[in-house]
Amino acid sequence: MNLAATTSKGSATREMILARAYAIACRHGLEGLSIGELASAAGMSKSGVFAHFGSREELQLTVLDWAAARFGEAVMGPALRQPRGLPRLRALMHGWFDWICANPDGCVILGVSGEYDGRPGPLQERAVSWLGLWRAQLGKAIALCIETGELRADTDAELLAFQLLSLAHGLHDTRIYDTSNTGELARRALAHLLDAHSS
Repeated sequence: MNLAATTSKGSATREMILARAYAIACRHGLEGLSIGELASAAGMSKSGVFAHFGSREELQLTVLDWAAARFGEAVMGPALRQPRGLPRLRALMHGWFDWICANPDGCVILGVSGEYDGRPGPLQERAVSWLGLWRAQLGKAIALCIETGELRADTDAELLAFQLLSLAHGLHDTRIYDTSNTGELARRALAHLLDAHSS
């Protein structure tokens, strides 16, 4: 038996299952992610899906982690290749806006913050942890803008990070009923906000 080939095939199957699970979670939320529907979408048996995750909750948690990893590849990676300061901060936000607009059924991570609001447990904790880390990344990017002199020295980094998060959440919510220009409005709002703090 070729162990490497078997491991590679298992990893590919798991990745395929997670991609199908993510698509279902975007449409129906993590609570709407059923093993039966996922097995059907993946062309597998329920027991085959369970063999990869062990439980429905473990599947849900893994989908959150999978989504966060894809977000990192799509948004964080390209932004961190930009020069420190405003180019990087703008790239972070524009990338986030593009991520939201490219997921017409919704962002699982932003959606879960509302789905599990008031429902303590591992899923809420995982989403809150990820969003907290993302807010910290924005705060760091803002601090670099202050260091480079591109934003005023008296800029409240914590407040600005909150405002940037609010822009993204607003885009995520308004895209449901206004698909025509919400992305462009978010970009204009970002430009207005950063101009107000520019030195």
